[in-house]
Amino acid sequence: MLKDLFGTFKSITPIVLGLILFQLLVLRRPLEKPHSFIGGYFLSLIGLFLFLKGLTLCLLPLGESVGANLIVLDNKFWIVAAGFLLGYLSTLAEPALHALAMEAEELSVGALPKQVLIHAVAVGFGIGMALGIAKILFQISSATIIVPILFVTIILTYFAPAGIVGIAFDSASATTGPINIPINMAVAIGLSKILAVTDPLLYGFGLVGLTSLGAAISVLIVGIFVGI
Repeated sequence: MLKDLFGTFKSITPIVLGLILFQLLVLRRPLEKPHSFIGGYFLSLIGLFLFLKGLTLCLLPLGESVGANLIVLDNKFWIVAAGFLLGYLSTLAEPALHALAMEAEELSVGALPKQVLIHAVAVGFGIGMALGIAKILFQISSATIIVPILFVTIILTYFAPAGIVGIAFDSASATTGPINIPINMAVAIGLSKILAVTDPLLYGFGLVGLTSLGAAISVLIVGIFVGI
């Protein structure tokens, strides 16, 4: 535990010290509310340590276990469907996506409601997750799936309203947060490990890219309909 805590300390402290020195020496501005700042630093240190420890003890092994046991469904269609459902539900809990959706609703004056954006991203992420699971089950190369999806993304970007394009790609980035990635990547790796004919290095990775593209495409499609 102490070793892990010290590792977290080494990760966060240089960033904090660098920002303090930049504030004091370059910008020549004092720190506002130094007591709150110091308290916040220790809370961040402890919070990040607990979060990383929780990932290694809970989400990562649980996700890998779920992925390894998906094969008991004994039906590739249901395995792919389970991948979609897992991706969809985990996206609904992503805090960064909720923050982005609130900003989008406010700036669009309600034209793009928060819940519409969140569920659109969740559906796209779930489809990307399903494609990633299918890639593992049927041993499809990443290029075979990703290249056509990239072309679709480019075409939709051309037809979507200009204001929605940035939101679409930021939504894709918002899904790659502390909940989605540990769970879904662990599921993919666990599934690819249990299949004797599948190399985890070739088929277990690339799923995050697919889910991000799926989220961007779904938001672009919603944007086109909102524009119409």
